[in-house]
Amino acid sequence: MGNPEIAKLGYVALVTPDLEKSLHFFKEVIGLEETTEIDGVHYLRAWGDFQHHTLSIEKGASGHVKYIGWRTKNREDVAGFQELLDQDGIPVDYLPAGTTPGIGEAIRFQLPSGHTFELYYDVERPAVEESRKSILKNQTYKSWAKGVSPRRLDHVNIHTSTDADITYDFLKQLGFNMREYLRDDNGDVIAGWMSVTQLVHDIALAQKPALPTPARIHHISYWSDDSQDILRAADILREHDIDFIGPGKHGISQALYLYVMDPGSGFRVELFTGGYLIFEPDWEPVEWTMKERAFGNTYWGDTVQDKELNNITIEAK
Repeated sequence: MGNPEIAKLGYVALVTPDLEKSLHFFKEVIGLEETTEIDGVHYLRAWGDFQHHTLSIEKGASGHVKYIGWRTKNREDVAGFQELLDQDGIPVDYLPAGTTPGIGEAIRFQLPSGHTFELYYDVERPAVEESRKSILKNQTYKSWAKGVSPRRLDHVNIHTSTDADITYDFLKQLGFNMREYLRDDNGDVIAGWMSVTQLVHDIALAQKPALPTPARIHHISYWSDDSQDILRAADILREHDIDFIGPGKHGISQALYLYVMDPGSGFRVELFTGGYLIFEPDWEPVEWTMKERAFGNTYWGDTVQDKELNNITIEAK
């Protein structure tokens, strides 16, 4: 048997101090569909997402992310990863099937950065009532039914005040490949874009020494089909009187972006399209320098540096 493998990003578990505002934002403005609500936790997904949910939202004292879920390639990989983590002396929590609705047996553990990952394989794909169901057999919901209506979950971007190199190495042991990275003037890699798929990044990690806590999450990203969808999203956000950053284009990843903040939790959402895919088996990671940093962040358009929404990088607990 080969090494266990992660197949894709699964979901993010969000806690918000204002559940009503967050649900309105994600359901009516962003346009996610609600799969179900159980014990005060709301489970949402985009119209092109297939598994039970890609975002869960529940009420709490402060805005934070509890954990980030990843689906493995095979059922046996969950136990395989637990064995590898046990060998390295990393504490692992085993979760029986159904601990998280729609998710099979799973394990949870912390990265060196302090972020919590959940790994699982089995998922439910709940039936959709006829009023929301797409007539396409290969699509979950009707597209463009409401709000921005992104197609699917794309990636997460996390920050840490710890030594990022340790977490990059840890992610590589989990099977993530470095695709692009930023090296500072001291020769240290302070930002990396990594993936287990053909995407440029399923996860990005940046080192930020001045963070108030070691583990933060900068944003979650949902994917739309093309650039016109992002322009349409800007119109929808303006109609709701919600501030945003963008549109702009990253040099790193070559993707078109727009950033907006959930008014209930302070959680940043990136609406995302374009970019490129990596099919080369001998891909060499692309290095960016500090002199190129601004160009890497923003190839053109509205930038985070020019117009920050606020100083929140939501905590991961």
